[in-house]
Amino acid sequence: MQHIKEAVIAAWEAAWDSGEVDAFDAILHDDYRRESRSSRRVFGAAELKQEILDVREAFPDLRTIIDRVLVDEEHGSLALFWRTTGTFTNDLQGVPASGRRVETRGSNLMHIRDGRIVSEEVTWDQSELLADLGVPSLRSAFEVDESVVDDLSGVPSIDALKGFNRQFITGVTVVTTLDEDGRPRGLAANSYSSVSLDPPLVSICVQKTTSTYPSLFKSTHLGINIMSNGQRGTVGVFASKGADKFAGLDWHEGPAGSPLIDGSAASIEAEIKERFQAKTHTVFIAKVTHAEVSDAEPMVYKAGRFFDGAELTELPTD
Repeated sequence: MQHIKEAVIAAWEAAWDSGEVDAFDAILHDDYRRESRSSRRVFGAAELKQEILDVREAFPDLRTIIDRVLVDEEHGSLALFWRTTGTFTNDLQGVPASGRRVETRGSNLMHIRDGRIVSEEVTWDQSELLADLGVPSLRSAFEVDESVVDDLSGVPSIDALKGFNRQFITGVTVVTTLDEDGRPRGLAANSYSSVSLDPPLVSICVQKTTSTYPSLFKSTHLGINIMSNGQRGTVGVFASKGADKFAGLDWHEGPAGSPLIDGSAASIEAEIKERFQAKTHTVFIAKVTHAEVSDAEPMVYKAGRFFDGAELTELPTD
C-alpha cells in the first residue's frame, strides 16, 4: 500500500495545485465513483476533473497541504486529511468573486481495488467551499428522494405552481444597491418578506442572471423601496434591462449610501447578513438599519397586473 499512498499524494498535488487533472488517470479504477457526504452527490472521474478545473479557475492561487494519510491494509482503504487555501478571484457556481482569501479542509476515505481507487467518500464539495466563504447553500431543499423518483403522481406541474403564485397578492418593490464604482443599480422584485421585528430582519430573493445581482451580492447594504401608485413607470424601468435605470429618477442616499427612491410608499436600508444559495436564486437576509414611510398608497400586484392599493375593499369580519 505504500506505493499507492505515494501515488495518491503525487496525483493529488499535481491536479489540485497545478491543474494537471489527468494525473488521476494513473490511480483511478475504471469503475471509480465518488460520493459527497454533505450533498450526497455521486459522480465519476470526468466530473471530478471538471470540479477541480472549476475550482482552480475560481481560485488561481489555490494550494493544498496534506496533513495526514492513514493506510488500512487489512480492508484495502486509505484516508487522506487535507486543507486548502486560495483567493476567490473568479466566479464559481454563479457566485460573484469577492477577492476574499479562504481556507477550507476535508477528508477522503478511498477504497482500493487492483491497486487503484475504485470509490471514495468525501466530506467536501464545492458547496462546502462556498459555505467557508460565507455563502451556504439550501441543500436540503434540492435533495432527491430516490424512493419516489419514478413516481411523479404527487408532484405539481410547473404550470400549477405558476397558477398558485399568480393567486398570491403582493406589493411591488425595487431593490437597490451601489456597484463597485459607486453607481446606483436596482431591479424590480415582489419576493420581499419581513423575517422578524426583533431583530429587524428582512429577506429578498434575487435571480442570479439579473444584471444587478453581482453588485448586490458584493454589497454590504441594500435598499428596498415599496412602490406607490404613482410609480408604475418606475416599476417598468426597473423590470427592464435598461443600461441606466436611474437616469432622470429622483432618489437619495440612505445613511450607508443605498439608493432610496423618492415618491415610494416606504423605503428601508438594511445591512446584508446572510446570502443563501438556492440554485438559480440567492436569498438575502438583511438587518434593517434605516426606515422611511410616506403617505403615498402602495401599488398592488396580482397575476401579472398592477392595482391601486388605495381602492382595497375591507372584508367583513363575519
